[in-house]
Amino acid sequence: MSSKFFVKMLIGIVALLGVNMAIAANLSIPDTSEMKSRSFSDLQNQFKAFYEKEWGQTQPCRETALNRFSVCSNVLRNEGNSPFMLTNKSSSKVAVLIHGLSDSPFFMREIANILFEQGFTVVVPLLPGHGKRDADDDMSDWDLAERWQSHVDEVIKLADSMGDTLLVGGFSTGGALAVEHYLDSAGNEVNNIDGLMLFSGALALSDNAESMSRIWGIKLLARIIDGTYQTHGPNPYKYPNVAGLAGLELMDLINIIRDKVEEGQQIEVPLFAAHSQADVTTPIRGIEQLMDASKGPNTFFVIDESYGLCHADLVVNTSLLNKMNFNASMVNQQEECAVPKANPLFSTMGLMLRDYLSQFE
Repeated sequence: MSSKFFVKMLIGIVALLGVNMAIAANLSIPDTSEMKSRSFSDLQNQFKAFYEKEWGQTQPCRETALNRFSVCSNVLRNEGNSPFMLTNKSSSKVAVLIHGLSDSPFFMREIANILFEQGFTVVVPLLPGHGKRDADDDMSDWDLAERWQSHVDEVIKLADSMGDTLLVGGFSTGGALAVEHYLDSAGNEVNNIDGLMLFSGALALSDNAESMSRIWGIKLLARIIDGTYQTHGPNPYKYPNVAGLAGLELMDLINIIRDKVEEGQQIEVPLFAAHSQADVTTPIRGIEQLMDASKGPNTFFVIDESYGLCHADLVVNTSLLNKMNFNASMVNQQEECAVPKANPLFSTMGLMLRDYLSQFE
């Protein structure tokens, strides 16, 4: 069963997803049964240990907030790029939200707040290679997608130890990573995911991008063209460009999902998806195809093309936009989607998300 909401939005190209790349180290995580009894302090320390191993060092965050635990480091551009947890100690419900390619956890803040208000502890990791002052080595790593997957696996395992209900989701590439993890662990006794949430889920790319990804040797060419990767730009919480190699790694991930669906695998948990029809970076057809492979119940919030909502703006509300401190003078403001804008239907999308979450009470 699917509740579709068609809302208007006018054409938009997008700056591309958001995900990163830096960890590769496999940290030893105790069995879930052992971890259920551990304190939130222990679990926060385990979360912190992921990044101590990844970055080499962490430091106390200057900005603090009630119920919020962040992991900060000098290797990051600023504290807004830090991975974080919103701790709801009175609840046994947990959600993992994964950011997109070139993005950071900053962009998941407002979605995380909705989940927290609905009684969830929320875990928002920082994908390998993202949020850093220097990400050149990460963005040229041939094993980038595998590193993303490995980090997502360990974070989800940790999150599962925090409660009895587990939702996993993300924005753009983060959504694709959530789906891939679910399908990869389907039928596995450790697959405890109770629901999936996709925001501009990257389950398809533009026709041009997909065609180019099939050219022999394209990854080597992309790596050469990428050159030295620039991490600083007009947005303090997002890289100015998506590395070509990273985009091709995302295409590999999408193909893995397609292969699993073609083999007959299905989504067997409640699915929430929000997507703009004007999204040309991750066309809505990818989500529609996944819906066909979902047993439901499905909640599909569709923003009409006439609104012109850009890919990256779906998870942005006025509050997040005001905190972004985007330097518009550094971009061509006449270019489509160059300057971030608030999703005019964010509140309505939030109501639909809350309705979806109510089934887990």
